[in-house]
Amino acid sequence: MRSVVDTPISRDGRSIIIAMDHGLERGPIVFEDNPERADPSAVFDIATHDAVTGLAVHQGVAETYYPSYDDSVNLVAKLNGKTSMVMGDRYSPPIWSVESAAELGADAIGYTVYTGSNREADMFSEFAAAREDARDADLPVVLWSYPRGQGVNDHNAPDTVAYAARIGLELGADMAKIKYPGTREGVEWAVRVAGELPVLMSGGASVSEEAFLRDVATFMAGGGKGLTVGRNIWQRANPTATLDKLERLVFEDATVEDVL
Repeated sequence: MRSVVDTPISRDGRSIIIAMDHGLERGPIVFEDNPERADPSAVFDIATHDAVTGLAVHQGVAETYYPSYDDSVNLVAKLNGKTSMVMGDRYSPPIWSVESAAELGADAIGYTVYTGSNREADMFSEFAAAREDARDADLPVVLWSYPRGQGVNDHNAPDTVAYAARIGLELGADMAKIKYPGTREGVEWAVRVAGELPVLMSGGASVSEEAFLRDVATFMAGGGKGLTVGRNIWQRANPTATLDKLERLVFEDATVEDVL
């Protein structure tokens, strides 16, 4: 693990990274309620908010849109991905190289590993190769640590989430994105077993703004270092207002009552 404190994707040791890998991972259905957000420029515009420390996208979106935003958005190059069309055990193959991402000006790399899948060994090996290339390029590594597969009954269960956090430490990530385990005690346990590795909360599916903010506040109170969130930002009618509130929660230790 390398410290991310002095990197562009961190602000005082905390982070708010917007993820927009959903066009590949879930398909155009995610844009149906907000069709204007199908245009990646709209989400890049959102990511210029002062609270945002990074925007995670895949290669095609990055190469097409990031050059117009390289002075105002920190790029997290999402190096692997899959579609929702494949059935069976989850596997997210590499689709972008660290070398190419670095040449584009990426500030960090992101990588998903589905532990518990029958393809776990392949993803471990591929992640390790990307991690070493990222070390050579001096880029932080953010791991999407997602237990999945036949042996995982509930990927949001506190013990499973804590396992995901520990996996991030064991695999040598610099940050780990984990699911929200539902309680402050669950967050505290995940943070404890992750050691010095910063853990970020996965935003998940869209919920009401208040419910989302309360989950974020609980995650931060339990020792979390921020979040990596997509739909709970760019699916909202007013994402700027939500980011204003998140900025206070994550970086200023405000309460939900304060920001509401």
